Amino acid sequence: MGNFNVIYLGQLRCEATHNASGTKILTDAPVDNHGRGEAFSPTDLVCTALATCVITTIGIWAGKENIELNGTTIDVSKTMQGSPRKIARIDLILNVTGSLLTENQKSKLEEIAHHCPVAISLHPDIVQNMEFNY
Repeated sequence: MGNFNVIYLGQLRCEATHNASGTKILTDAPVDNHGRGEAFSPTDLVCTALATCVITTIGIWAGKENIELNGTTIDVSKTMQGSPRKIARIDLILNVTGSLLTENQKSKLEEIAHHCPVAISLHPDIVQNMEFNY
């Protein structure tokens, strides 16, 4: 058995189950691509994966440095391109809260964000724009 399982429910909706925890995620095709837009689309999940990877990897670093980041948020925007339909750009606005950071700590945080596993796994044609608000 794999790490997770996906079942097609019909009408362009899928349910993904994380096998170890039983957590489920529904996806739906977006309205502009024949769907109902009632759940995350698969490309939304790619962008969500980037945002959660960024915050997780900087959280790992922050924990080692005794830096508090609780309450930090990321606003995510996705830009699609047509023919072929694909993600063209992902914009992340990080609103960093918690501990006051030095300029060196801010630089390190931003370096880690830009090099999280998802960021370096995405195709280089996808523009990844990250803005940091402290």
